[in-house]
Amino acid sequence: MYGIDMKSKGLVLILLALAAPAPWAEPLYSPSWGFRLDLPEGYELSGGDKKNQFSFGSSFNTYLDMAVYTGRESVLSLAEELEKKLSNRGTKHPFTFNGRGAVLLELRFANSRGGYFTGWALCMELAQENRPLLAAMAYGPDREELRCLHLSVLDSIQGGAGDHNMPGPVTEYFYPRGEWKTETLAHTNTGAFFRENDARAAQALVDREFEVLKFYVNQPRWQEAWKRFYRAIHRDAFDRLRNAAFILERLWNSPAPESGEGGQSQEAERLGPRPEEAVNLAAKTLEWVQGFAYERDFFGSDFVNLVSAAQQGRGDCDSRALLWAIILEQSNIPAGIMVSREYGHAMGLADLIGEGARFPMKDENNRDLNWMVAETTAAVPLGRIGKGSSEISKWLGIRFDLQ
Repeated sequence: MYGIDMKSKGLVLILLALAAPAPWAEPLYSPSWGFRLDLPEGYELSGGDKKNQFSFGSSFNTYLDMAVYTGRESVLSLAEELEKKLSNRGTKHPFTFNGRGAVLLELRFANSRGGYFTGWALCMELAQENRPLLAAMAYGPDREELRCLHLSVLDSIQGGAGDHNMPGPVTEYFYPRGEWKTETLAHTNTGAFFRENDARAAQALVDREFEVLKFYVNQPRWQEAWKRFYRAIHRDAFDRLRNAAFILERLWNSPAPESGEGGQSQEAERLGPRPEEAVNLAAKTLEWVQGFAYERDFFGSDFVNLVSAAQQGRGDCDSRALLWAIILEQSNIPAGIMVSREYGHAMGLADLIGEGARFPMKDENNRDLNWMVAETTAAVPLGRIGKGSSEISKWLGIRFDLQ
C-alpha cells in the first residue's frame, strides 16, 4: 500500500507496510490535538504512530495521510513544503476557516508505478492555544469519480470544539457563508436570518455526499455509510438553521410566566424546555413539516437541503425528519432520525414524554433508550406510525449527539 509518511523532519514518499486493520465506523477524536474526523466506511489504519501521524487506506484504493506539527512558521509555509516534497503539479488556495489559517491544495504527483496520484490536501491551524498545524492528504488513482471521496474526507475534519456542528473546511472554501439576509420561513409570516450562500452550499454538500453514498450500495456496511451521510448533512446544516430554530421555538413555545421580561433564564436555556414544553415544540414543529410539499428526485438524491426545505416548505421524508430533529436539538431536546431501506421511508425520533410508538436504541454507555417516533409525511400526531411500517428490525436509528 502506498502512503505519505509526513515526519517532522520532512515529507517523504515511502512504501508503508500494512498494520493490523482497524475499520472506523464512528467519528475519530485525537485527545492529544483536539481534532476530529469522520471517515467514510472502508478506511483502515495502515501506519503512523497514532498520536502525531496517521495513515489510512481504503477498499477503494484511496489513501489518507495526516500529521500534526508544532513550531512551524505558518500554515502556508507548511503547504509550500508539502508541495515541494511531492513535486506537486496542483495549485494551492489559502483561506480562513473559523478564524484560523488554512490552505486547500489540489494534488497531482507521481507515484512509484510511473503514474500519478490525484486528490486534495488540507493544511490548517488547529484550535489549541499554540496553534499546532494539521496536514491531511486525501488521494488515490487519477480517477474523476474519486474526487468526491477525497473532498468528503477532508471536509469531515474538525480542528477543535468550535468546529463542531459547523460547515466543514472544504465546504467553507468553495462556498463562503456570505452576508446575513432575512428569509421568510415556510408557512409562516416570520423571517429568520440566514447567510446568503447557505442554501447553495448546503445543497452542494448533499449532492457530494450522495455521490459518496453510491459507493456503498452493494457493500456489507451500507448501514454505516447511511449514518455517515446523515451525519455530514446534520453537521453542515446545524449552524445554518440556528436562527430559524430560535425563531420557531419562540413562535411555538411562549416564555415561562416566571421568567420575566427577558424570556427564559440562562439556566433554563441551557437545560432546555420543560417536558411539557418540549412535547409542544415537537408537536408544533411536526405539524409544520407535515405541511411541506412532497418532493422526489428520481435522478439523484431525494434529499432537499435543509435550508431550502425550511424556506420553501418542500422535501422528502428524510429531509423533513432531519429538519425536525435539528430544530428540537437547538432547544436541547435529544433527537435523531430513523430510516428504512425496506420501507423506503424516514421518520423523526426524540426523547419526549407521553404515549406513543417508541424506537429502542442504546446510548454510549449501552443503556436503553426509547425515543418517541414522529411521522413527518402524514398528518398524524406524535407517536403514531402506520401498521405497514412498524417492524422495528427494518429500521435504522441514527443519533447525532455522539459526533
